[in-house]
Amino acid sequence: MFQRLSGWVSAAGVTSALVLGAVGSVSADETCVSPYSPKIVGQEDYVYVWTLGVEGMGDEQDKLVSIDANPDSPTYGKVLHSVSVGGRNEAHHSGYSDDRRYLWAGGLDTNKIFIFDVHTDPAKPSLFKVIDDFVAVSGGVVGPHSFYALPGRMMISALSNNADHGGRTALVEYSNEGDYVATHWMPTDDDLQGAEKTGQFADGYGYDVRFLPAKNLMVTSSFTGWSNYMMDFGKMLNDPEAMKRFGNTAAVWDLHARKPLKVFDVPGAPLEIRCAWGSNYCFTTTALTSKIWLIYEDKDQGWTAKEVGTIGDPSKVPLPVAFSISADDRFLWVNTFMDGSTRLFDVSDPFDAKLVDTFKIGSQVNMVSQSWDGERLYFTSSLLANWDKKGEDDQQFLKMYHWDGKQLSEGFTVDFYKEKLGRAHLITLNSRALYASKIAESSTPSGRVGALAAVSGTD
Repeated sequence: MFQRLSGWVSAAGVTSALVLGAVGSVSADETCVSPYSPKIVGQEDYVYVWTLGVEGMGDEQDKLVSIDANPDSPTYGKVLHSVSVGGRNEAHHSGYSDDRRYLWAGGLDTNKIFIFDVHTDPAKPSLFKVIDDFVAVSGGVVGPHSFYALPGRMMISALSNNADHGGRTALVEYSNEGDYVATHWMPTDDDLQGAEKTGQFADGYGYDVRFLPAKNLMVTSSFTGWSNYMMDFGKMLNDPEAMKRFGNTAAVWDLHARKPLKVFDVPGAPLEIRCAWGSNYCFTTTALTSKIWLIYEDKDQGWTAKEVGTIGDPSKVPLPVAFSISADDRFLWVNTFMDGSTRLFDVSDPFDAKLVDTFKIGSQVNMVSQSWDGERLYFTSSLLANWDKKGEDDQQFLKMYHWDGKQLSEGFTVDFYKEKLGRAHLITLNSRALYASKIAESSTPSGRVGALAAVSGTD
Protein backbone atom coordinates (compact mmCIF):
# COMPACT_ATOMS: atom_id res chain seq x y z
CA MET A 1 0.00 0.00 0.00
CA PHE A 2 2.49 2.62 1.12
CA GLN A 3 4.81 1.77 -1.75
CA ARG A 4 2.22 3.38 -3.99
CA LEU A 5 2.67 6.48 -1.85
CA SER A 6 6.40 6.18 -2.63
CA GLY A 7 7.20 5.72 1.03
CA TRP A 8 6.70 9.40 1.84
CA VAL A 9 5.95 9.91 5.51
CA SER A 10 4.31 13.02 6.90
CA ALA A 11 6.07 15.27 9.35
CA ALA A 12 2.75 16.75 10.46
CA GLY A 13 2.76 14.60 13.57
CA VAL A 14 6.30 15.71 14.35
CA THR A 15 5.33 19.35 13.86
CA SER A 16 2.35 18.95 16.17
CA ALA A 17 4.48 17.24 18.80
CA LEU A 18 6.96 20.11 18.73
CA VAL A 19 4.22 22.70 19.08
CA LEU A 20 2.46 20.77 21.81
CA GLY A 21 5.34 19.58 23.93
CA ALA A 22 4.01 21.41 26.96
CA VAL A 23 0.66 19.65 26.72
CA GLY A 24 1.73 16.08 26.11
CA SER A 25 1.64 13.46 23.37
CA VAL A 26 -0.94 13.66 20.63
CA SER A 27 -3.12 10.77 19.52
CA ALA A 28 -5.78 12.80 17.74
CA ASP A 29 -7.99 15.81 17.85
CA GLU A 30 -11.41 16.47 16.41
CA THR A 31 -10.95 16.32 12.69
CA CYS A 32 -11.77 19.96 11.97
CA VAL A 33 -8.84 21.39 13.92
CA SER A 34 -5.79 22.71 12.07
CA PRO A 35 -2.41 21.00 12.55
CA TYR A 36 -1.18 24.39 13.77
CA SER A 37 -3.66 24.53 16.67
CA PRO A 38 -2.97 22.85 20.06
CA LYS A 39 -4.21 19.29 20.39
CA ILE A 40 -5.27 17.73 23.68
CA VAL A 41 -5.68 14.11 24.67
CA GLY A 42 -8.20 12.95 27.23
CA GLN A 43 -11.78 13.80 28.09
CA GLU A 44 -13.29 16.90 26.52
CA ASP A 45 -15.20 19.20 28.86
CA TYR A 46 -17.38 21.12 26.42
CA VAL A 47 -19.06 20.76 23.07
CA TYR A 48 -19.79 23.96 21.16
CA VAL A 49 -22.51 23.88 18.51
CA TRP A 50 -22.76 26.71 15.97
CA THR A 51 -26.52 26.93 15.51
CA LEU A 52 -28.94 28.44 12.98
CA GLY A 53 -31.75 30.57 14.37
CA VAL A 54 -35.30 29.68 13.40
CA GLU A 55 -38.06 32.21 12.90
CA GLY A 56 -40.57 32.04 15.76
CA MET A 57 -38.28 29.93 17.98
CA GLY A 58 -36.57 31.40 21.04
CA ASP A 59 -34.77 34.62 20.19
CA GLU A 60 -34.72 33.54 16.48
CA GLN A 61 -30.97 34.25 16.26
CA ASP A 62 -27.93 32.22 15.29
CA LYS A 63 -25.95 31.31 18.39
CA LEU A 64 -23.01 29.39 19.82
CA VAL A 65 -24.34 26.81 22.26
CA SER A 66 -22.15 25.29 25.00
CA ILE A 67 -22.94 21.78 26.28
CA ASP A 68 -21.32 19.99 29.21
CA ALA A 69 -19.45 16.91 27.93
CA ASN A 70 -17.66 15.85 31.10
CA PRO A 71 -19.30 12.72 32.58
CA ASP A 72 -18.08 13.65 36.06
CA SER A 73 -20.00 16.93 35.96
CA PRO A 74 -23.46 17.29 37.58
CA THR A 75 -24.64 19.06 34.41
CA TYR A 76 -23.30 16.39 32.02
CA GLY A 77 -25.16 16.40 28.72
CA LYS A 78 -26.94 19.65 29.52
CA VAL A 79 -26.88 23.08 27.89
CA LEU A 80 -24.62 25.39 29.89
CA HIS A 81 -24.80 28.60 27.92
CA SER A 82 -25.62 30.18 24.57
CA VAL A 83 -24.48 33.45 23.05
CA SER A 84 -26.59 34.93 20.25
CA VAL A 85 -25.10 37.00 17.45
CA GLY A 86 -28.03 39.08 16.20
CA GLY A 87 -30.20 37.87 13.35
CA ARG A 88 -30.02 34.81 11.11
CA ASN A 89 -26.95 34.55 8.91
CA GLU A 90 -27.08 30.92 7.66
CA ALA A 91 -24.65 29.86 10.40
CA HIS A 92 -22.47 27.11 9.03
CA HIS A 93 -18.84 26.32 9.89
CA SER A 94 -16.35 27.43 12.53
CA GLY A 95 -12.70 26.90 13.38
CA TYR A 96 -10.17 27.65 16.11
CA SER A 97 -7.33 30.16 15.86
CA ASP A 98 -3.81 28.77 16.04
CA ASP A 99 -3.63 29.44 19.79
CA ARG A 100 -7.11 27.98 20.20
CA ARG A 101 -8.22 30.92 22.31
CA TYR A 102 -10.70 32.13 19.71
CA LEU A 103 -13.33 30.38 17.61
CA TRP A 104 -14.15 31.93 14.24
CA ALA A 105 -17.61 31.23 12.79
CA GLY A 106 -19.28 32.35 9.59
CA GLY A 107 -22.66 33.03 8.01
CA LEU A 108 -23.10 31.86 4.42
CA ASP A 109 -25.90 34.34 3.66
CA THR A 110 -24.94 37.63 5.35
CA ASN A 111 -21.17 36.96 5.01
CA LYS A 112 -20.60 38.06 8.60
CA ILE A 113 -17.80 36.47 10.61
CA PHE A 114 -18.14 36.10 14.37
CA ILE A 115 -15.08 35.64 16.58
CA PHE A 116 -15.79 34.11 19.99
CA ASP A 117 -13.54 34.25 23.05
CA VAL A 118 -13.45 30.63 24.26
CA HIS A 119 -10.53 30.89 26.70
CA THR A 120 -11.61 33.47 29.30
CA ASP A 121 -14.47 31.21 30.41
CA PRO A 122 -14.57 28.05 28.25
CA ALA A 123 -17.98 27.09 29.66
CA LYS A 124 -19.44 30.42 28.60
CA PRO A 125 -17.86 31.77 25.40
CA SER A 126 -18.44 35.43 24.61
CA LEU A 127 -18.69 37.29 21.32
CA PHE A 128 -15.36 39.09 20.91
CA LYS A 129 -15.56 40.65 17.43
CA VAL A 130 -17.81 40.78 14.34
CA ILE A 131 -16.38 41.22 10.84
CA ASP A 132 -19.09 42.69 8.60
CA ASP A 133 -17.09 43.89 5.57
CA PHE A 134 -15.90 40.49 4.28
CA VAL A 135 -17.35 40.94 0.77
CA ALA A 136 -16.04 44.47 0.32
CA VAL A 137 -12.47 43.91 1.52
CA SER A 138 -12.08 40.54 -0.25
CA GLY A 139 -13.03 41.90 -3.65
CA GLY A 140 -16.47 40.33 -3.93
CA VAL A 141 -16.10 36.95 -2.21
CA VAL A 142 -19.32 35.53 -0.74
CA GLY A 143 -20.05 32.68 1.68
CA PRO A 144 -17.23 32.31 4.26
CA HIS A 145 -17.17 28.59 4.93
CA SER A 146 -14.13 26.80 6.39
CA PHE A 147 -11.90 28.49 8.98
CA TYR A 148 -8.48 26.85 9.15
CA ALA A 149 -5.63 28.24 11.20
CA LEU A 150 -2.08 29.08 10.17
CA PRO A 151 0.45 30.61 12.57
CA GLY A 152 -0.91 34.09 13.20
CA ARG A 153 -3.40 33.79 10.35
CA MET A 154 -6.83 32.39 9.52
CA MET A 155 -7.43 30.91 6.05
CA ILE A 156 -11.08 31.07 5.03
CA SER A 157 -12.47 29.11 2.11
CA ALA A 158 -15.62 30.56 0.55
CA LEU A 159 -18.42 29.33 -1.70
CA SER A 160 -19.54 32.15 -3.99
CA ASN A 161 -19.11 35.70 -5.31
CA ASN A 162 -21.24 38.84 -5.45
CA ALA A 163 -21.09 39.24 -9.23
CA ASP A 164 -23.38 36.34 -10.20
CA HIS A 165 -23.83 34.40 -6.90
CA GLY A 166 -22.41 31.38 -8.72
CA GLY A 167 -19.72 28.97 -7.62
CA ARG A 168 -16.60 30.88 -8.63
CA THR A 169 -14.89 31.93 -5.42
CA ALA A 170 -11.67 32.32 -3.48
CA LEU A 171 -9.68 31.72 -0.32
CA VAL A 172 -9.51 34.78 1.93
CA GLU A 173 -6.75 35.29 4.46
CA TYR A 174 -7.01 37.25 7.73
CA SER A 175 -4.68 37.98 10.62
CA ASN A 176 -5.49 36.60 14.05
CA GLU A 177 -6.56 40.10 15.00
CA GLY A 178 -9.32 39.97 12.38
CA ASP A 179 -7.65 42.18 9.78
CA TYR A 180 -7.92 41.36 6.08
CA VAL A 181 -4.65 40.16 4.49
CA ALA A 182 -5.25 38.79 0.98
CA THR A 183 -7.64 37.11 -1.47
CA HIS A 184 -6.54 34.03 -3.42
CA TRP A 185 -8.96 33.27 -6.27
CA MET A 186 -9.52 29.67 -7.32
CA PRO A 187 -7.97 28.73 -10.70
CA THR A 188 -10.31 28.70 -13.69
CA ASP A 189 -10.07 27.82 -17.39
CA ASP A 190 -9.75 31.53 -18.11
CA ASP A 191 -7.12 32.10 -15.43
CA LEU A 192 -5.21 29.02 -14.30
CA GLN A 193 -2.70 31.21 -12.43
CA GLY A 194 0.09 28.88 -13.48
CA ALA A 195 -1.68 25.73 -12.28
CA GLU A 196 -1.74 22.52 -14.31
CA LYS A 197 -5.22 21.47 -15.42
CA THR A 198 -5.15 17.68 -15.38
CA GLY A 199 -8.73 16.91 -16.47
CA GLN A 200 -11.80 18.49 -18.06
CA PHE A 201 -12.54 21.10 -15.41
CA ALA A 202 -11.03 24.18 -13.82
CA ASP A 203 -14.32 25.61 -12.54
CA GLY A 204 -13.01 27.96 -9.86
CA TYR A 205 -15.41 26.55 -7.25
CA GLY A 206 -14.52 26.22 -3.58
CA TYR A 207 -15.66 24.55 -0.37
CA ASP A 208 -13.06 23.23 2.09
CA VAL A 209 -9.36 23.87 2.74
CA ARG A 210 -6.75 21.71 4.51
CA PHE A 211 -2.96 21.75 4.94
CA LEU A 212 -0.17 19.18 4.60
CA PRO A 213 2.64 21.17 6.25
CA ALA A 214 5.38 18.61 5.63
CA LYS A 215 4.76 18.95 1.90
CA ASN A 216 4.15 22.72 1.97
CA LEU A 217 0.75 21.93 0.49
CA MET A 218 -2.77 23.33 0.72
CA VAL A 219 -5.73 21.29 -0.59
CA THR A 220 -9.11 22.69 -1.65
CA SER A 221 -12.43 21.18 -2.80
CA SER A 222 -15.54 22.56 -4.52
CA PHE A 223 -19.30 22.82 -4.03
CA THR A 224 -21.83 25.37 -5.30
CA GLY A 225 -22.71 29.05 -5.09
CA TRP A 226 -25.17 31.18 -3.15
CA SER A 227 -27.92 30.77 -5.77
CA ASN A 228 -27.98 27.01 -5.02
CA TYR A 229 -27.22 26.72 -1.32
CA MET A 230 -29.89 29.28 -0.44
CA MET A 231 -32.51 27.52 -2.64
CA ASP A 232 -35.05 25.01 -1.35
CA PHE A 233 -33.46 21.56 -1.66
CA GLY A 234 -36.39 19.86 -3.43
CA LYS A 235 -36.74 22.73 -5.86
CA MET A 236 -33.03 22.62 -6.64
CA LEU A 237 -33.05 18.86 -7.30
CA ASN A 238 -35.78 19.38 -9.88
CA ASP A 239 -34.08 22.33 -11.57
CA PRO A 240 -31.80 21.05 -14.39
CA GLU A 241 -29.93 24.34 -14.61
CA ALA A 242 -29.29 24.45 -10.87
CA MET A 243 -27.94 20.89 -10.93
CA LYS A 244 -25.33 22.00 -13.46
CA ARG A 245 -24.00 24.55 -10.98
CA PHE A 246 -21.93 22.20 -8.82
CA GLY A 247 -18.18 21.92 -8.58
CA ASN A 248 -16.25 18.99 -10.02
CA THR A 249 -12.71 19.76 -8.89
CA ALA A 250 -10.13 19.61 -6.15
CA ALA A 251 -6.82 21.46 -6.22
CA VAL A 252 -3.44 21.44 -4.54
CA TRP A 253 -1.60 24.68 -3.78
CA ASP A 254 1.85 25.81 -2.73
CA LEU A 255 1.07 26.67 0.89
CA HIS A 256 3.83 29.21 1.38
CA ALA A 257 3.32 31.03 -1.94
CA ARG A 258 -0.50 30.60 -1.91
CA LYS A 259 -0.31 29.56 -5.57
CA PRO A 260 -2.36 26.77 -7.18
CA LEU A 261 -0.26 23.92 -8.55
CA LYS A 262 -2.71 21.37 -9.98
CA VAL A 263 -6.45 21.07 -10.58
CA PHE A 264 -8.00 17.58 -10.60
CA ASP A 265 -11.35 16.31 -11.81
CA VAL A 266 -13.38 15.03 -8.84
CA PRO A 267 -16.91 14.77 -10.30
CA GLY A 268 -19.99 15.32 -8.17
CA ALA A 269 -19.28 18.14 -5.70
CA PRO A 270 -16.40 17.09 -3.42
CA LEU A 271 -17.18 18.55 -0.03
CA GLU A 272 -15.08 18.18 3.11
CA ILE A 273 -11.41 17.21 3.09
CA ARG A 274 -9.79 15.13 5.81
CA CYS A 275 -6.04 14.56 5.78
CA ALA A 276 -4.17 11.69 7.39
CA TRP A 277 -2.45 12.46 10.67
CA GLY A 278 0.55 10.22 10.01
CA SER A 279 1.01 10.34 6.23
CA ASN A 280 0.77 12.78 3.35
CA TYR A 281 -2.61 12.12 1.74
CA CYS A 282 -6.17 13.39 2.10
CA PHE A 283 -9.67 12.07 1.48
CA THR A 284 -12.72 13.85 0.14
CA THR A 285 -16.26 12.62 -0.50
CA THR A 286 -18.62 13.63 -3.30
CA ALA A 287 -22.15 14.73 -2.45
CA LEU A 288 -23.78 13.95 -5.79
CA THR A 289 -21.91 10.83 -6.93
CA SER A 290 -21.49 9.30 -3.43
CA LYS A 291 -17.82 8.36 -3.78
CA ILE A 292 -14.67 8.50 -1.64
CA TRP A 293 -11.64 10.04 -3.34
CA LEU A 294 -7.98 9.97 -2.34
CA ILE A 295 -5.67 12.92 -3.02
CA TYR A 296 -2.09 11.68 -2.87
CA GLU A 297 1.42 12.04 -4.30
CA ASP A 298 2.25 9.36 -6.83
CA LYS A 299 5.94 8.71 -7.49
CA ASP A 300 5.37 8.98 -11.26
CA GLN A 301 2.41 11.39 -11.66
CA GLY A 302 3.09 13.66 -8.72
CA TRP A 303 -0.02 14.91 -6.92
CA THR A 304 -3.19 13.34 -8.25
CA ALA A 305 -6.69 12.18 -7.26
CA LYS A 306 -8.27 8.74 -7.46
CA GLU A 307 -11.69 7.28 -6.64
CA VAL A 308 -11.19 4.65 -3.92
CA GLY A 309 -14.63 3.77 -2.58
CA THR A 310 -18.42 3.90 -2.95
CA ILE A 311 -20.56 5.31 -0.16
CA GLY A 312 -24.02 4.59 -1.57
CA ASP A 313 -26.22 4.48 -4.66
CA PRO A 314 -26.21 8.03 -6.05
CA SER A 315 -29.59 7.48 -7.72
CA LYS A 316 -31.08 7.27 -4.23
CA VAL A 317 -29.43 10.58 -3.25
CA PRO A 318 -27.90 9.48 0.07
CA LEU A 319 -26.06 12.84 0.04
CA PRO A 320 -22.73 12.23 1.80
CA VAL A 321 -21.91 15.26 3.93
CA ALA A 322 -19.47 15.44 6.86
CA PHE A 323 -16.90 12.76 7.60
CA SER A 324 -14.16 12.12 10.13
CA ILE A 325 -10.82 10.31 10.00
CA SER A 326 -9.68 8.27 13.01
CA ALA A 327 -6.52 9.01 15.00
CA ASP A 328 -4.61 6.11 13.49
CA ASP A 329 -5.76 6.90 9.91
CA ARG A 330 -7.45 3.48 9.68
CA PHE A 331 -11.12 4.49 9.57
CA LEU A 332 -13.50 7.05 8.13
CA TRP A 333 -16.90 7.85 9.62
CA VAL A 334 -19.03 9.13 6.71
CA ASN A 335 -22.45 10.71 7.32
CA THR A 336 -25.23 10.54 4.72
CA PHE A 337 -27.80 13.24 5.27
CA MET A 338 -30.88 11.81 3.57
CA ASP A 339 -30.98 8.45 5.35
CA GLY A 340 -29.73 9.87 8.66
CA SER A 341 -26.93 7.33 8.89
CA THR A 342 -23.20 7.15 9.52
CA ARG A 343 -21.07 4.61 7.69
CA LEU A 344 -17.77 3.26 8.98
CA PHE A 345 -15.12 2.59 6.32
CA ASP A 346 -11.83 0.77 6.75
CA VAL A 347 -9.18 2.85 4.94
CA SER A 348 -6.09 1.10 6.33
CA ASP A 349 -5.35 0.69 2.63
CA PRO A 350 -6.22 4.24 1.49
CA PHE A 351 -6.61 3.01 -2.09
CA ASP A 352 -9.41 0.61 -1.12
CA ALA A 353 -12.06 2.01 1.23
CA LYS A 354 -14.15 -0.89 2.56
CA LEU A 355 -17.53 -0.51 4.25
CA VAL A 356 -17.48 -2.02 7.76
CA ASP A 357 -20.91 -1.10 9.14
CA THR A 358 -23.78 1.39 8.98
CA PHE A 359 -25.49 2.99 11.98
CA LYS A 360 -28.75 4.96 12.03
CA ILE A 361 -28.43 8.29 13.89
CA GLY A 362 -31.70 10.10 13.12
CA SER A 363 -34.08 11.17 10.36
CA GLN A 364 -31.26 13.41 9.08
CA VAL A 365 -27.62 13.83 10.10
CA ASN A 366 -24.90 16.20 8.95
CA MET A 367 -21.81 16.79 11.11
CA VAL A 368 -19.65 14.23 12.90
CA SER A 369 -16.69 14.83 15.22
CA GLN A 370 -14.63 12.32 17.17
CA SER A 371 -13.24 12.79 20.65
CA TRP A 372 -9.50 12.98 21.04
CA ASP A 373 -9.20 9.39 22.25
CA GLY A 374 -11.58 8.05 19.58
CA GLU A 375 -14.01 6.67 22.16
CA ARG A 376 -16.81 9.17 21.58
CA LEU A 377 -18.54 10.55 18.50
CA TYR A 378 -20.75 13.60 18.28
CA PHE A 379 -23.41 14.13 15.60
CA THR A 380 -25.56 17.09 14.64
CA SER A 381 -28.46 17.32 12.25
CA SER A 382 -28.68 20.54 10.23
CA LEU A 383 -27.22 20.89 6.73
CA LEU A 384 -28.63 24.20 5.48
CA ALA A 385 -31.82 26.01 6.51
CA ASN A 386 -33.44 25.40 3.12
CA TRP A 387 -32.05 21.88 2.72
CA ASP A 388 -33.12 20.39 6.06
CA LYS A 389 -36.09 18.04 5.96
CA LYS A 390 -39.62 19.22 6.64
CA GLY A 391 -42.23 18.24 9.23
CA GLU A 392 -41.54 15.37 11.62
CA ASP A 393 -38.31 14.48 9.83
CA ASP A 394 -36.83 17.86 10.70
CA GLN A 395 -35.12 16.61 13.83
CA GLN A 396 -32.52 18.99 15.29
CA PHE A 397 -30.11 17.55 17.82
CA LEU A 398 -26.67 16.99 19.21
CA LYS A 399 -26.11 13.31 19.95
CA MET A 400 -23.10 11.80 21.69
CA TYR A 401 -22.29 8.12 21.21
CA HIS A 402 -19.73 5.86 22.87
CA TRP A 403 -17.66 3.72 20.49
CA ASP A 404 -16.18 0.41 21.71
CA GLY A 405 -14.68 -0.60 18.38
CA LYS A 406 -17.76 -2.56 17.33
CA GLN A 407 -20.91 -0.73 18.36
CA LEU A 408 -22.17 2.80 18.89
CA SER A 409 -24.14 3.26 22.10
CA GLU A 410 -25.96 6.52 22.76
CA GLY A 411 -24.61 8.59 25.64
CA PHE A 412 -26.79 11.71 25.63
CA THR A 413 -28.99 13.74 23.31
CA VAL A 414 -29.82 17.43 23.33
CA ASP A 415 -33.03 18.22 21.43
CA PHE A 416 -32.36 21.67 20.00
CA TYR A 417 -35.99 22.29 19.06
CA LYS A 418 -37.20 21.32 22.53
CA GLU A 419 -34.61 23.67 24.02
CA LYS A 420 -35.76 26.39 21.56
CA LEU A 421 -32.19 26.81 20.29
CA GLY A 422 -32.65 26.29 16.54
CA ARG A 423 -30.87 24.08 14.00
CA ALA A 424 -27.74 22.32 15.28
CA HIS A 425 -24.84 22.51 12.83
CA LEU A 426 -21.07 22.68 13.41
CA ILE A 427 -19.45 20.81 16.36
CA THR A 428 -16.21 21.77 18.12
CA LEU A 429 -14.79 20.36 21.34
CA ASN A 430 -12.93 22.14 24.13
CA SER A 431 -11.20 21.47 27.44
CA ARG A 432 -10.39 23.56 30.49
CA ALA A 433 -6.92 21.99 30.64
CA LEU A 434 -5.83 23.77 27.46
CA TYR A 435 -5.96 27.19 29.04
CA ALA A 436 -3.94 26.15 32.08
CA SER A 437 -1.09 24.91 29.89
CA LYS A 438 2.20 26.67 29.33
CA ILE A 439 1.42 26.94 25.64
CA ALA A 440 -1.75 28.89 26.30
CA GLU A 441 0.07 31.15 28.74
CA SER A 442 2.86 31.89 26.27
CA SER A 443 0.71 32.28 23.17
CA THR A 444 0.23 35.78 21.81
CA PRO A 445 -2.69 37.13 19.79
CA SER A 446 -0.48 36.93 16.73
CA GLY A 447 0.12 33.24 17.29
CA ARG A 448 3.30 31.18 17.15
CA VAL A 449 5.55 32.13 14.24
CA GLY A 450 9.28 31.37 13.96
CA ALA A 451 10.00 28.11 12.21
CA LEU A 452 6.37 27.45 11.30
CA ALA A 453 6.25 30.71 9.36
CA ALA A 454 8.46 29.14 6.71
CA VAL A 455 5.49 27.16 5.40
CA SER A 456 2.70 29.45 6.49
CA GLY A 457 3.94 32.50 4.65
CA THR A 458 3.59 34.71 7.71
CA ASP A 459 7.23 35.81 7.94
